[in-house]
Amino acid sequence: MKTEIRHKQTGNVLTSVEGTSLRGAKLFGLDLRDADLRRADLFGSDLRGCDLRGSDLFGADLREADLFKADLRGCDLRGCDLCGSDLRGAKITTTQKAMLLKALCIRIIAKSEVSPK
Repeated sequence: MKTEIRHKQTGNVLTSVEGTSLRGAKLFGLDLRDADLRRADLFGSDLRGCDLRGSDLFGADLREADLFKADLRGCDLRGCDLCGSDLRGAKITTTQKAMLLKALCIRIIAKSEVSPK
């Protein structure tokens, strides 16, 4: 399956990512909606402000990727390695938040569940 990368503002097709390593790629602000990026090597990539809604990122290597203000709603993030990535301001669903917290072994508890010392 061929995935096209389009720039959000110009609509220009920039390249095809089929079978391509995107390690360290500068993809800032691109429209990557519904892209098939399963097991993609995106280590250290610049994905700031990218629209990744509905993309398949299953098993992708997103270590040290810059996802600042990226739209990840509806992405399949199962098995992704997000170690060291910047997710500040990224848009994610409640389900994705819970999945990411679980992957990081973080449990959120209500204040009422905490016993006083």
